[in-house]
Amino acid sequence: MRASLALPLRTDRLVLRPYTTTDVEPTLDYYRNPAVSRFLLTEPFGFEDAQQAVERRRQRTHPTQPGDTLALVVENDGRVVGDVVLELLGERASMGEIGWCFHPRYAGRGFATEAASALLDLAFGHYELHRVKAQMDARNTASARLCERLGMTKEAHLRQDWWSKDEWTDTLVYAVLSEEWKVG
Repeated sequence: MRASLALPLRTDRLVLRPYTTTDVEPTLDYYRNPAVSRFLLTEPFGFEDAQQAVERRRQRTHPTQPGDTLALVVENDGRVVGDVVLELLGERASMGEIGWCFHPRYAGRGFATEAASALLDLAFGHYELHRVKAQMDARNTASARLCERLGMTKEAHLRQDWWSKDEWTDTLVYAVLSEEWKVG
């Protein structure tokens, strides 16, 4: 049995913490942006969408079995700059999938790399996962570059495998194995 997860997580510049009810406005601030939602499965958020998303994510703090998700807000100097998720997958929750979304206002500062790296440390260190993947719309070059910076291997380019927003889209799959990741 895994030890209890101590939150928040801290990096040199970031705090990764559970959602609170005060996160509706900061979440809305970037999820309403069409450039942000372009490669997500959702349309740009309205206020109710942000409320519902935050309420769902507030419950996602202690994943223990396949299908459970950890959802964390990413802060820098007390400002919400984005969010990250880790979903447990596979038999015995031995695999995972990570995802992220960051406010474009904070692009180019390395926050996504730092936060995703901390989440991978958690995936392999705390949850002792064997494999973690990230899937994205193939047009999302920023996320693909992030995967490459993290040392993830591009495993697949699936052609027109997903119907999203009235069009067939391609999916990229990146992954990293526990023996390839150095925790810390």
